[in-house]
Amino acid sequence: MAASPTTTRPAAITAVGLAKSYGDKVVLDGIDLCVPEGTVFALLGADGAGKTTTVRILSTLIRASAGDARVAGHHLHRDADAVRKAIGVSGRFSAVDRLLTAEENLILMADLHHLGRREGRRRAADLLRRFELTGVAGKPVAGFPGGVRRMLDLAMSLVGSPRVILLDEPTTGLDPPGRRTVWELIRRLVADEGITIFLTTRYLEEADRLADRIAVLAHGKLVAEGTADELKRRLPGGHIRLRFTDASRLASTAALFDLITVTRDPEALTLDIPTDGSVLTLRAILDILDDASIQADRLTTHSPTPADAFLTLTRRLDTADR
Repeated sequence: MAASPTTTRPAAITAVGLAKSYGDKVVLDGIDLCVPEGTVFALLGADGAGKTTTVRILSTLIRASAGDARVAGHHLHRDADAVRKAIGVSGRFSAVDRLLTAEENLILMADLHHLGRREGRRRAADLLRRFELTGVAGKPVAGFPGGVRRMLDLAMSLVGSPRVILLDEPTTGLDPPGRRTVWELIRRLVADEGITIFLTTRYLEEADRLADRIAVLAHGKLVAEGTADELKRRLPGGHIRLRFTDASRLASTAALFDLITVTRDPEALTLDIPTDGSVLTLRAILDILDDASIQADRLTTHSPTPADAFLTLTRRLDTADR
């Protein structure tokens, strides 16, 4: 995972009250964003949540109905040309020309950036090397597997040397090995070059593994934001599980925590004690056991998963909207 963001880093992306409507249909409902430079920020949500609309607004492809935003220090509307020069964009599906070779795709992108013939070829060769595509440089893209096409698409987004890259569901349709390859490329871009990645995804594992911060988007609204651990700590369901070798110890321990809603499994000889996940709570539970001279056979901690966080937070919004 990329390094955790710090509050002293300047913002690569800011948005206040960003909204988009098509007639009576609200697609994006006034979201606020702040993405520090040199970090990975994941916008996590199901299909139809408003993720792609957010990327299209931030990349100047469409105008917001309301709100304000800056990307790489440039105002989204007043300095739209400057925003376009500062960003790279990779959509949900690879935007490569299947009839061209990998090298020709990169040179075409260099021409669009007005880099000049010599600089364009130099840049193409450099990106082919960095993305380990030199072996297929002269081959038509039509024959590439999905993962290799996605790598080429990411390389094309770097031709203009952007400081911010907007990735809209970059691993959609890839098999697990292809997905892991893209994840590694994203990590390298942030670690080696300090590029800021704004990532949209529907995959909980992807956000958990890649992002410094995650914002959960549902029905066009931001319902939560934080690190993966922060989101998990906000939810009920974290507990400490004690396993015993006999039923009498299980019963004695359960009696010690009679003021807490514990879950006892007589067959498995386990006791689940709710916890906020803090060291202080763990220490308090161990002190209670020590004072009673009770020793558990095994102790494990359990936290809500990213899937728990996502489903619970979006379920709360669904309930509130009814």
